Amino acid sequence: MKTKLLYSLLAVTFAWSATSANAAEKIIKIDGSSTVYPITEAVAEEFQKVSKVKVTVGESGTGGGFKKFCRGETEISDASRPIKQKEIDECKAAGIQFIELPIAYDALTVVVNAKNDWVKSLSVAELNQIWKSGSSIKSWKQVNSAYPDEKMALFGPGTASGTFDYFTEAINGKAQSSRSDYTPSEDDNVLVQGVASNKGSIGYFGFAYFEENKDKLRAIPIVAKAGAAAVSPSAETVMNGSYQPLARPLFIYVNATAAAFKPEVKEFVNFYLANAPKLVKEVKYVPLPAEDYTAVTAHFKAMKPGTGFDGTAEVGIKIQDLIKRIK
Repeated sequence: MKTKLLYSLLAVTFAWSATSANAAEKIIKIDGSSTVYPITEAVAEEFQKVSKVKVTVGESGTGGGFKKFCRGETEISDASRPIKQKEIDECKAAGIQFIELPIAYDALTVVVNAKNDWVKSLSVAELNQIWKSGSSIKSWKQVNSAYPDEKMALFGPGTASGTFDYFTEAINGKAQSSRSDYTPSEDDNVLVQGVASNKGSIGYFGFAYFEENKDKLRAIPIVAKAGAAAVSPSAETVMNGSYQPLARPLFIYVNATAAAFKPEVKEFVNFYLANAPKLVKEVKYVPLPAEDYTAVTAHFKAMKPGTGFDGTAEVGIKIQDLIKRIK
């Protein structure tokens, strides 16, 4: 009798442990870009309305997210720039393959304080003059003699940010090449508050954070090259290709093994891609064209790991061309 009771207790204990283990497995961990965070957070909230799977979303920056992803600590990594060669190598060394999925466009936005009434537009050349490594620009008058001698305060993403990488690549010609005497933060809301609190300030971050704070900030139209018209960031200018060079794709990177062997991960990513057109727009980013979402969904279904980049950011890439060259 005691033996039967013992076996019964062991069976119940095993069943409880198995149930607990299964419950513990039903967690999808995501981290990475603060720019992509609003999109993924919106998707996670909607997904959890129809699923019992718990989804956690962090925002340690694109670089910080890839560190966790390549250590196997997360199933999905949000990224506002492509994965770097160093990160590819780290993932490979850890035996982690990934599926690269573009999920939206962003208009990386240069902003000034709402009280700044002198800057009407800035050229890529002027932005380079301000932000390049070793820049000695301290006053707006140094940028343009018609501007007031107002002290310039600079705010931008930290060096672990994909936004920092993309901006420095597009404006300074090399990722991570930037003056260092600015106020950095991986939290875009900190940058918003910094620019909003100083009349002479200038900063840059994702379009959604500007849209949420346009009562206290002003987005600056960008002149891509000499003789070109100044173009403001918007969904329309991103889609028609005129907002250059600061229009960029945003990504999620999915652990290929998790996608293949964890049904909840596959279910979540399919839900993400199916609902991205609506949710991306709701959080003030720019959805991909319908045909691009179709191509990205087919790419995920094929479970083809790899990246379409060579380990560096690239300006002006088309989504379907990117998918075709993934290796």
